[in-house]
Amino acid sequence: MLNNIFLKSLREQRVALLWWTVGIIALCVLTISFYPSFKNSQGLTEFFEQAPEWMKALVGDMAELTTPAGYLDGRLFFMMAPVLFLIFAISRGSGAIAGEEQSGTLDLLLSNPLPRWRVLLEKAGSMVAATLALGAAFWIGLSLGALIVGMDISYLRLAEGTFSCVLLGLIFGAIALALGCAMGRRAPAVGIAAALAVGAFFLNSLVPLAKSLEGWSKLSPFYYYIEAEPLKNGLNWAHAGVLIAATLFFIGLAVFLFERRDITV
Repeated sequence: MLNNIFLKSLREQRVALLWWTVGIIALCVLTISFYPSFKNSQGLTEFFEQAPEWMKALVGDMAELTTPAGYLDGRLFFMMAPVLFLIFAISRGSGAIAGEEQSGTLDLLLSNPLPRWRVLLEKAGSMVAATLALGAAFWIGLSLGALIVGMDISYLRLAEGTFSCVLLGLIFGAIALALGCAMGRRAPAVGIAAALAVGAFFLNSLVPLAKSLEGWSKLSPFYYYIEAEPLKNGLNWAHAGVLIAATLFFIGLAVFLFERRDITV
């Protein structure tokens, strides 16, 4: 089993992934179950039309909560879903190498006749596979909830929106992986990656309020995640390509750093 780090890593995550799957499906079904109430609300649009601009920037166009795509954007995809995928991917990325190193098991992995780059890539592959599996669970929960309440939305659009959210999580998971490889400690990797995610969120949400800084929002991964509105318009493959390229870059950086650092065992 140690000659296949990818399968070993997935096996170690199976219980946690099971509970994540159960929880995220329940969250989706519960959230969507409230949609009929929003759909039939008469005063919701008028209320949010009177909201200040800074609130609209933070929470999105909440006046569209009466539409299926608008409701899912506002209640799940704008903030809650990204937070969940960020927590999941960052925890996997930070623990892939730094977690093994701090627990004293990395020397066991490296004692096998496998080059460091392969150990790292298989660990990164397990992070990607686990996050994709969670994305599949998220899509199942959305589809099940939509079916139960009769929400008129394409299952393909739900898949495209979910995939975009997975890509957002993976880029910060890859950042946490690279930080873990650089420092050999999990806590700083989690903290820095999480801080970057928070900064990126506010960069994308608040910078458009200042017209002179509007272009800076394109530096945020959140821009490429949500700007094209995949639930309404489908996945923008150019934006998805940016997120994929950035993820591959940070995984490559992790390989570079891991190959050149002395390991604490």
